[in-house]
Amino acid sequence: LKVRVVRSSPPSSQFKATFQESYQVYKRYQMVIHQDPPDKPTINQVRLVPVSFEDPQFKSSFNQSATLFAKYQMAIHKDTPSDCGENEFTRFLCDSPLEAENAPNGPECGYGSFHQQYWLDGKIIAVGVIDILPYCVSSVYLYYDPDYSFLSLGVYSALR
Repeated sequence: LKVRVVRSSPPSSQFKATFQESYQVYKRYQMVIHQDPPDKPTINQVRLVPVSFEDPQFKSSFNQSATLFAKYQMAIHKDTPSDCGENEFTRFLCDSPLEAENAPNGPECGYGSFHQQYWLDGKIIAVGVIDILPYCVSSVYLYYDPDYSFLSLGVYSALR
């Protein structure tokens, strides 16, 4: 048995070279130990979208995200429709005091507020609202389609 420590952040060349193999071990572990289905969202089905009405991806997915938020809030938190309308969604999860910044030594996506969208079969099934800051990533909120609760998307998002 050989154990190797490879830097994951920033990703070292060893990390990059072994990423797919490591991911396959992780996926097999999740399927065998936690009975995750093989079609659980993969890294290729997750989009990091800046929270900005100027961003085309954000604008094009806004209605789908807001509808999913309302479905989640009503099913999980028993909110009324008026408690989780588009205005409440925007105020709670889209309006951010953070300003977007692209620092030369920062992450490729820049710093600021993001919606980490989990897509399956062409539709959003979960959204992790995160703030990417110089020294941390802050998870603000996660909501998901209750029909996909068997995928444990909250756990998957936290690990990701």
